Amino acid sequence: MARIPREDIPWYPTVDTDLCTGDRACFDFCRNGVFEWDEANGHPIVKDPYSCVLGCDACAQVCPSGAITFPSQEELRATLSRLRREVEVQRQRREAAVNEADHADGGI
Repeated sequence: MARIPREDIPWYPTVDTDLCTGDRACFDFCRNGVFEWDEANGHPIVKDPYSCVLGCDACAQVCPSGAITFPSQEELRATLSRLRREVEVQRQRREAAVNEADHADGGI
C-alpha cells in the first residue's frame, strides 16, 4: 500500500495565545520539535507541525489553561480513511495506465 505523505494529514496542535499562560508545559513536554518558544510574546509557536506524532495530543493534555487543541480523533480517522481511498484510486489509475500502455505496445 502506498504511503500517505505526512504533509497531507492535518494533525498538529493549534495554540490559542489568548488562553496561553506562558507556563511552557507544552514546549517542555514535546520532544519532537513541534514547538518553538516565542520569548518576546511568552507563548509557543507551532514551528514544525508535521513532526507531531499522528494521534498524539499529549501536549494539549499537559496544558493547564486548555490553550492547545487538535482535531478530534474521529476527524483524524475520517481523514485517514479518505486519504487511503484517494491513494488507492491513484495507484489503480497508474496500474491501469501501465497496463494500457503495455497493450498498446503489444507487450501483453
